Amino acid sequence: MADRDTRKGETYIREEIIRFAESLYARHDISLGRAFGAPSREGMPEIQVAPLEGRFLGMLCSLLAVRKAVEVGTLAGYSAIHMARGMPSGSSLWTLEKDPNHARVARENIAWANLEERVTVLEGEALASLGGLEEEAPFDAVFLDADKGRYDRYAAWAADHLRPGGLLLADNAFFFGRLLEEEPEAQAMRRFHRLVADRFEATCIPTPDGLVVAIRKE
Repeated sequence: MADRDTRKGETYIREEIIRFAESLYARHDISLGRAFGAPSREGMPEIQVAPLEGRFLGMLCSLLAVRKAVEVGTLAGYSAIHMARGMPSGSSLWTLEKDPNHARVARENIAWANLEERVTVLEGEALASLGGLEEEAPFDAVFLDADKGRYDRYAAWAADHLRPGGLLLADNAFFFGRLLEEEPEAQAMRRFHRLVADRFEATCIPTPDGLVVAIRKE
């Protein structure tokens, strides 16, 4: 239940509350801890999903019995590990990463988690990699967590290549609080939202920076 303040954007989230929730619902084993800590060790940007969000990704994959999925934006492989663990045996996750060093680190973390047979890291420009995956369609799920200026193009690809009833997830949907500004990336993010609202049954969960959860229409 919300109140007037939370409906206007106020939040009860505090660091100590997050840490308490993580200690119960998003505990890290060795593999997840290794992947989560990789950005700070390797000099990479520390922009991976939070532990509670990662757990949510894995649970959605499990609930929907996702067998074929695409992730746009790998970083160190933390979210890919969560997703792959929620997918059944014999499933496939393709995760796309532009930066060669990030891709290397992700492959190491995925192998450490014993998921290299389930997860393939594709290195290069995401739109080119998506084009190369079209023969694998339709997919059960697509997760976006990459360059925000192309979210509209990634979502259009997902709408064309997800199965009916397939899941689209997109992090940073509020664009770090800049969604309504006039910069090109913000405009692309607004196009993304309009496309998703038109072509999916969707909502935007007010996590700290917004998480779109959408189901492709029949």
